[in-house]
Amino acid sequence: MGNLIGKEVEDFRVQAYCKGGFREVTKADLLGHWSVLFFYPADFTFVCPTELGDLQDYYEDFEAAGCQIYSVSEDTHFVHKAWADASDTIRGIRYTMMGDPAGVLARQFGVLEEAAGQALRGTFILNPEGKVRAYEIHDMGIGRNAEELLRKVQAAQFVEEHGDQVCPAKWKPGEETLTPSLDLVGLL
Repeated sequence: MGNLIGKEVEDFRVQAYCKGGFREVTKADLLGHWSVLFFYPADFTFVCPTELGDLQDYYEDFEAAGCQIYSVSEDTHFVHKAWADASDTIRGIRYTMMGDPAGVLARQFGVLEEAAGQALRGTFILNPEGKVRAYEIHDMGIGRNAEELLRKVQAAQFVEEHGDQVCPAKWKPGEETLTPSLDLVGLL
């Protein structure tokens, strides 16, 4: 798999569970706003509900940043509903939970573990044009941090809007950025 930065999401059509109902999601749904595709191995597991619950804890902050969350697993939308019915954590999720049982999205983003039929923990930040601006892929046993993901979304938004500036480590909105120049080389 090559570098995915700048890759545009390809056309797709999947079923999803969201706020107690089912809906279809396509590429068009990801356009016009920032998006996070949050792949995880499977419903009814151990690390996955901790991550999805953490995302929900920050969901309003993502919305305030103009970013929509789309979790994705190889389960069907029916299994997502059953999980929400069985789990208080999952029942409280307000973002879209996409089902990808054919592995269309997981293959597109290079996170499908074919032998297991599950996705690795892949996180992809897409700009409003549907292009990857940041991503990371974890092994199935390594959980992620929604607060850090939100910071990365905000940094990606800042850099896209202010192309002549970059965000240093641990940067948060409102903090000082850097303007690359010869004067900074080797000084920080």
